[in-house]
Amino acid sequence: MRIERHFDVKLPRETALERVARDETLLSLFPEGRVEIVAREGTRRTVRTHYRALGREGTATFHFDVDPGGEVRFEKVCDGRIWRQLAGRVSFASRGKGTRVTISAEGRTKALVPELAIRGPMQEQIETMAAALRQCIGGSRGS
Repeated sequence: MRIERHFDVKLPRETALERVARDETLLSLFPEGRVEIVAREGTRRTVRTHYRALGREGTATFHFDVDPGGEVRFEKVCDGRIWRQLAGRVSFASRGKGTRVTISAEGRTKALVPELAIRGPMQEQIETMAAALRQCIGGSRGS
């Protein structure tokens, strides 16, 4: 399953790259619950989010890696009951005087979890992440 959202910002690509690499931007991607950076190693930051879903509390851990070109790759540590693999990317493309920001995620669920059941929550999560990025970077139009 693959989900992708993009939006345009009225900023040069380099400025957008600088803003997305900030700790506060990464933390804003998970607005519900307590979120913290638990490790830093080179260009990798590990973020742990504490959430409540379906009446249960849980934690999710994500690794964020900033590529030499400034783009951000992320992957979830899949130790739970739903995901076998979940990874994504935040990429940037110059568009005239602005930049198109794209956030995408691709995942495979565990054997007994139908992808149709998780598609809605995953789309909602990507929408939330795109809105947070748009606000932190200074976006204008989305799609």
